[in-house]
Amino acid sequence: MPDFDDEQPDHDPQAAPSKSALKREMLALQELGESLVALSDQQLAQLPVTDERLLQAIRETRAIRSNSARRRHLQFIGKLMRNIDPEPLQRALRSLHQGHKQENELFHRLEQMRDDTLAAGPRGVELVIAQWPQADRQQLRQMVLQHQREVQRRKPPAASRKLFRYLRELQKLYGFGD
Repeated sequence: MPDFDDEQPDHDPQAAPSKSALKREMLALQELGESLVALSDQQLAQLPVTDERLLQAIRETRAIRSNSARRRHLQFIGKLMRNIDPEPLQRALRSLHQGHKQENELFHRLEQMRDDTLAAGPRGVELVIAQWPQADRQQLRQMVLQHQREVQRRKPPAASRKLFRYLRELQKLYGFGD
């Protein structure tokens, strides 16, 4: 009976990757480079980019307005990125985007709480107190009443903005309880 374990597989694992695979890799590196170009200097500084030439190319690409020149420069960034391990950059980029997503969700939760509080009128104060028992009930009530007066007089929503800032302050101090 033949021993199948000794047979060689049809493909050689040491063989060079196909031309299509290389092109997919290059395009993936270019897309990663494009993501880096879209970041602000502050966000870029948070990423583990140590190659000065790559950083310089990213900064230069931001200033390019011509589509064809920009495309060529992104190809250059992709070429520079072949010399570095993209995995740490991809992880850091995902982490950065995840943090931004969480900030947006928090912002929307606070907006919704503000809107619900103002829509409920003076009883809306209890919504905030239920979330943050440490909140100043009197201050909340004054902001809600001020908002009602502003709506009646068709004035700008100063109380609404003031309430949002107060809710954000409470959230920073005490977090969300759920």
